[in-house]
Amino acid sequence: MPRMLDVSDDVRAEIGDEEADRLLAGESAPGSYDCTSCRTPGDCEQERTSTVLFIGDETAVLAFAHAGCLPSQVVKVTEEQLQGAVRSISADQASRPEQQRPAAPEQAPEQAVLGVTSGLVLIAGELHPALVVEPTAPIARPGAVGAGDDFLPLLIEQGFMPVTELAATPSVLHGWSVLLAMGQLHAVLQPGTDGGRPVAWWQAHQPLQVTEGWRTAANKHQQVLMFAAPVGSIGRQPREDLLRDALDKAAARGQLVAAALPLAGT
Repeated sequence: MPRMLDVSDDVRAEIGDEEADRLLAGESAPGSYDCTSCRTPGDCEQERTSTVLFIGDETAVLAFAHAGCLPSQVVKVTEEQLQGAVRSISADQASRPEQQRPAAPEQAPEQAVLGVTSGLVLIAGELHPALVVEPTAPIARPGAVGAGDDFLPLLIEQGFMPVTELAATPSVLHGWSVLLAMGQLHAVLQPGTDGGRPVAWWQAHQPLQVTEGWRTAANKHQQVLMFAAPVGSIGRQPREDLLRDALDKAAARGQLVAAALPLAGT
């Protein structure tokens, strides 16, 4: 029985026509698989299946996903993140999705991890889906001497804007996006170098669960507000009202940047 595989032009360009044709002919594609997005079983003989190619600095891994979860695509990640993707695909290791290494090499000289918290934020009488990002240690600029923290300046250079109060939604930062598939958070993407395909700035080794209200707001607005603050500014807040209070205080201290990121994927 023929495989119901989707192989995008980008994936074909990376793996070559010969391997792509072997996949489509069923010679090298598995009949059954665990979806790299929703982690539930799939069968490429029975349902449309996407090929997803993870490319690291030195290696690449071909994974499979339900076509309804993710389109066939190339996802460029760091070598460390590729190993995390391998663990996610094989389910050999479970790790907390809220604590992941920053994807951008310039933000990981001390191997700090990013705390990512999802919540609804009320702005101008309307609820917006938000991600609050706070590293667990100061982020130094490459080549910097000393123990300075350049996390916010690095983000401002990328287009994030300082926020002094949460009175209006931040501007859209084009080129960045939030990958939400099957109602779960997978990654925050940033523009690739020289206008190339987007790469993961932060990527969950396992999809991050979000609330139904958060998903509904994200689908309504088709974007997610991302707030970022330096280590020690926000903390792990157990409730959305406490999270909002921490955001307001960080903004008043000049320790908050933000942007609206469009949704990517499905």
